[in-house]
Amino acid sequence: MFSGGIGSWAAAKRLVADVGPSDVTLLFTDTLIEDEDLYRFLAEGAENVGAKLIQIAERRTPWEVFRSERFLGNSRADPCSKILKRQVATRWLREHCNPDETIVYLGIDWTESHRFERARLHQQKVGWKYEAPLCSPPYIGRSEIFAWLERERIRPPRLYGMGFSHNNCGGFCCKAGHSHFANLLRVFPERYASHEAAEEELRNYLGRDVAMMVDRRGDHGRKPLTMRQLRMRLQQGGTIDRFDIGGCGCFSDDLAAKEP
Repeated sequence: MFSGGIGSWAAAKRLVADVGPSDVTLLFTDTLIEDEDLYRFLAEGAENVGAKLIQIAERRTPWEVFRSERFLGNSRADPCSKILKRQVATRWLREHCNPDETIVYLGIDWTESHRFERARLHQQKVGWKYEAPLCSPPYIGRSEIFAWLERERIRPPRLYGMGFSHNNCGGFCCKAGHSHFANLLRVFPERYASHEAAEEELRNYLGRDVAMMVDRRGDHGRKPLTMRQLRMRLQQGGTIDRFDIGGCGCFSDDLAAKEP
């Protein structure tokens, strides 16, 4: 599962060092809203790994999925990842691979081993065997992966240097938190404006007060916090939860659920 992130690249490098490149396929599922530099890193990373790269897509964006499903993704549920990532990958696996002869490798590292355990639950239900090379020793962290990339003369995806925690969906994620969206507004204001408008359009279409984020301020408990409200709060000098980063886990979150 070659996501375009540094973790999946490092996992692929470790795998190919063990088994060679000939029986390894690097599978990338495109959401169609990726940062343009992701495709540069994807190509350079695949060439460096030496295995075959396959790019597939469902041909809809996350916002088109939200509208079709009549549901706005949020920190608790992500129909975009389910439909554009997991289901697309599962269909490709069923069409091209034998479960008895195939191992699905994830770029999850040891700091998120709980996500790998959810993948193991999925394995029991659908028959695919999952492994995560970075969850096994020798354990390495992000700084070591960046140093590894430098030794291989590969420039990391630019989103990491811009303060994003992942290289998916152009810095956007329906599961992102306040701090993540604040960074998107700062780095890519036009990109933020496009997603803000899409959220407002979907809210009007659904006729419900829904949002991707949650506002926990005050005595009224949790309430929806839209991208527009967050932007206005920041522009007016208000404060947000800088530790609320959030983020996606496209190939592990909800993997234990039944996939069609």
